[in-house]
Amino acid sequence: MFATNELIVIAMLATFILLIFTGFPVAWILAGVSVLFSVGSIVAFQYFDVDTYFLTDWRIFGVMVQRVYAQMSNWVLVALPMFIFMGLMLERSGVAERLMKNFVNLFGRFRGGLGVAVITIGILLAASTGIVGASVVLLAMLSLPVMLEQKYSPAFASGIVASAGTLGILIPPSIMLIIMADQLSLAVGDLFMGALIPGVMLGLMYIAYVVIVSMLVPSISSPKEDMPPITAAMILETLWAVVPSLGLILAVLGSIFLGIATPTEAAGVGALGATILAAMNGHLNMAVLKDVSIKTSLTTAFVFGIFLGATAFAVVMRSLGGDEFIGSLLQSIPLSPEGIVVVILLIAFVAGFFLDWLEISLILLPLVGPVVSALGFDLTWFVVLFALALQTSFLTPPVGFSLFYLKGVAPPEIRTVDIYKGVIPFILIQLTAVMLVFWWEDLVLWLPAVRYGAG
Repeated sequence: MFATNELIVIAMLATFILLIFTGFPVAWILAGVSVLFSVGSIVAFQYFDVDTYFLTDWRIFGVMVQRVYAQMSNWVLVALPMFIFMGLMLERSGVAERLMKNFVNLFGRFRGGLGVAVITIGILLAASTGIVGASVVLLAMLSLPVMLEQKYSPAFASGIVASAGTLGILIPPSIMLIIMADQLSLAVGDLFMGALIPGVMLGLMYIAYVVIVSMLVPSISSPKEDMPPITAAMILETLWAVVPSLGLILAVLGSIFLGIATPTEAAGVGALGATILAAMNGHLNMAVLKDVSIKTSLTTAFVFGIFLGATAFAVVMRSLGGDEFIGSLLQSIPLSPEGIVVVILLIAFVAGFFLDWLEISLILLPLVGPVVSALGFDLTWFVVLFALALQTSFLTPPVGFSLFYLKGVAPPEIRTVDIYKGVIPFILIQLTAVMLVFWWEDLVLWLPAVRYGAG
């Protein structure tokens, strides 16, 4: 039998999940449910002699204010708006257009070559922006018309674009990893280093799939005809087009990995670098700067709005003993420690069908993180594994945001069913990557170990 406070915790979680389906803003749902259950629990304790754990008087609202203030005072989160600005400015800089033009000239002559080009650009954008929406929209607008012209299957082309765009949530600098580091008090640099190899590995797995399927099923993609011969000048021009993106990646990630700058300082370097690239390509003017600044402010406000609601939700949940209840519930599962981690990953995967990664990171991760640590696992490894599992949330319907982004800009001949069919193989590839990281921890832990070993 459950104790009274445990029943309240279950009711609180159930109410939040049900209200999500109303379409009401998540930040308001989190804050509203927190206030509702705070007041209800206090009234139940004071007037009906109901045991509500530590949530027994009105001082809980003072605790909420203190936690919100502490959250907003965290200097790590200063990196968020600057990384968002960097991604949005890079989207407007013309770098991706130049990459696509040169990659099509070089790879378009091969079967599946356009798909390889799109994923390669997706990897470069991921390591430069970290914003999934911007990457998916940009890749779709640049590549889908060309791929359809070359007789690519609509489902195949859609799956390539949607999955390549999601790499930005895992490959550093990743906004998701910054938020996860904040939630579990981990070093952002450690998570960035730990996620680099799994993120690039996932991109290479996508490329391998595209190449193999294009060879086995020739009708799914066609090479571009009447292409000029490959010359040294063409190869050099393509390499030169990659230089700006690589330079920005080295400036941001290199400064973090070498210990020259903190992630917050590196975010400032990235924002300045993206602005310089836009100016060098002749794409920087007051209209662009204004538009990018407004979008940065709106995106940052959205993220921090959910942050504040999730902070209030977490305060109430912990005051009701929710973290202890969920921890004991997980540890009571008759499985090995590895089996419990698998259960947590399955919960995250299923939650991704209905919730955005941000809500899952802010609500579920702080509850399961201490449990995983108590089981003896490295938290850096687990967080990267958790992030890799959450990446599927961008592709899984009905709340797969990459699917919405793609449908919004896709040519009319690409139907919703094509997009859904196209992402299924890539979801399976993502789950395969989760299994590889689960069984081979060094994919995450090797690079941080080398960094600190060298230091």
